[in-house]
Amino acid sequence: MSEIVSAALVLADGSVFEGEHIGVRPSAGIASGEVVFNTALVGYQEVITDPSYAGQIITFTYPHIGNYGVTAADDESANAFARGVIVRDLARRHSSWRAEASLETFLIGHGIGGIGGIDTRRLTRILRDTGAMPGAFGPVEGDGAADLDGLRAAAVAEPGTDGIDLVDRVTTTEPYTVAAADGAGKRIVAYDFGVKTTILDHLARLGTVEVVPASTPAAAVLDRRPDGVFLSNGPGDPREAPYATASVADLVGKVPIFGICLGHQILSLAIGGEITKLPFGHHGANHPVRNVATGEVEITSQNHNFAVAASSIAAVADVTHVNLNDGVCEGLRVRGAPAFGVQHHPEASPGPHDSAYLFEQFDRLMDEGMI
Repeated sequence: MSEIVSAALVLADGSVFEGEHIGVRPSAGIASGEVVFNTALVGYQEVITDPSYAGQIITFTYPHIGNYGVTAADDESANAFARGVIVRDLARRHSSWRAEASLETFLIGHGIGGIGGIDTRRLTRILRDTGAMPGAFGPVEGDGAADLDGLRAAAVAEPGTDGIDLVDRVTTTEPYTVAAADGAGKRIVAYDFGVKTTILDHLARLGTVEVVPASTPAAAVLDRRPDGVFLSNGPGDPREAPYATASVADLVGKVPIFGICLGHQILSLAIGGEITKLPFGHHGANHPVRNVATGEVEITSQNHNFAVAASSIAAVADVTHVNLNDGVCEGLRVRGAPAFGVQHHPEASPGPHDSAYLFEQFDRLMDEGMI
């Protein structure tokens, strides 16, 4: 553990939290972002390396974080795009046969700072009652220390994830290929809106995956003669990436399509749907989702602040999954075209895996042109 340095977090509504600085010291002593909370009990490394958290500060509601350390095999991307982390108790020792380093060493290596010793129960209640909001944190002692007035001003000035194209900040700049596993023979083009490594691992079981930048036009995708097109997860508001919506609109009906999370939202926009922002989003690994066709309830992993307005797609698509906590649309199937999407994460590393069958559904769609 590094030397204990007092730090503070200030929300845009003026709420103040005192704790201890962890990770790297923020540039100019202050880091800001949209503060959200995640309810997962495990998987902190996968959460931190999920590109969907670009622009956000992650509050972990589980009180003990860092217990089992970190290992490179669990990274969901090469970088970490979150602005910071907030925890109740950062483990001073980690214990796992897989561990290669401590969580704080990992944070320092990725250039991420944060705060420990925070009353995360109180913080989560505020976010749950008033919604996700901008915040700022930083050390309040030592060289370059911040003060509460400076933190408050930074929180108020922080735009959060509204009105910003965050996809452009996380997508690959050049196409690359992920080799098929076990001789799988299909060819899949995957749009990288902030794709996670575990998703690519699942797709590779179906065939060779050609990952392309988010700005790739539909014609360039069709030139690759794919058996199917995958639309990945990603950060922020899909309405701020109109280039992606335009490309997907040109692909619907021409090739089988499967979208996850942001990809699901972009598919919805491409067929004329509308997007709404949720009060505090869905971030965690325990969201119950009902499969409309079977009536079965799936426990799912989720990470998004925006959602599809179910009424806006009623004329052109069927809702296939519904969130049982708040009734949000969790899945859709386009009528008359081989295209579907889900809001939750069926790849879910480290879990749960109730929805992993959706990759098999995509496989059948590429074989038969129907779900």
